[in-house]
Amino acid sequence: MTPRTALGALHIGALMFGLTGVFGKLAAASPAVIVFGRAAFAVLALAFFARFASQSPWQTLKAMDWRRLALSGVLLAGHWVSFFVSVKIAGVAIATLGFASFPAFTVILEGLVFRERIRANEIVLVVLVSIGLVLVTPAFDLGSGDTIGLLWSVLSGLLFSLLSLTNRASSGRIPAVQAALCQNVVVALCLLPFAAPQLSEVRPLDWLWIALLGVFCTGVAHSLFVASLAVIKARTAAVVFAMEPVYGITVAWLLFNENPTLRMLIGGALIIIAIVVSARMSGAGDKKTVAAEAASH
Repeated sequence: MTPRTALGALHIGALMFGLTGVFGKLAAASPAVIVFGRAAFAVLALAFFARFASQSPWQTLKAMDWRRLALSGVLLAGHWVSFFVSVKIAGVAIATLGFASFPAFTVILEGLVFRERIRANEIVLVVLVSIGLVLVTPAFDLGSGDTIGLLWSVLSGLLFSLLSLTNRASSGRIPAVQAALCQNVVVALCLLPFAAPQLSEVRPLDWLWIALLGVFCTGVAHSLFVASLAVIKARTAAVVFAMEPVYGITVAWLLFNENPTLRMLIGGALIIIAIVVSARMSGAGDKKTVAAEAASH
């Protein structure tokens, strides 16, 4: 893979990640069914990639590794469920922008958990995200679907931040594809009791959207990121990853006529700027960190 094709693969991967909310909205199924199906199809796609394309040897997992993967799988399940609840309630744009608040949570949690001093530029990042979220919601009203949906998506961002910190703790030893596959197995097991009673009612067309979500938006997208990191700098990959909300909101605008207001566009721009700044400040120097973060979405 040349640098040019690797960069193209990165953008395709970011586009696929961005289509997550779109396929979630197209599938007329509950969030529990969508997440279970996504995880199940992702396991198949990641297993295929690991068998035929991955060059990283799998590691023998220790008890601590299993505990971390189980915890990260539970966090991933919560992150996905809350995101798709937000999509169903408030639409793709609000759900995607609310989730994009995760860099602010990461800054705060790293300061609390690892007792790291929060720098001035990180404070600016938190402020940008906060202002962006205020602008995205026209009026803070708990009786409004947009407000409830935004709160669910912000919860999704918080869980993603916790998941990213958990992944970074183990990303130095466990290959990204192996970790992603194990996490998706945990997700499927967590959601099976809730999804099983509803599986017989899922329409064939909805299974198509869920399959595309699991295979392309999870398995293929993550595999493209991992393959591209062999050629592309981690800093570049992290910034391309930040384009995900742009792709998702644009496609939702075209498909569902979710016309964003000027206020929402300004808020979204602030959040996306914060993501790019965060990518350049932190994990952009570590390819394993970037791969682990991509595996979580």
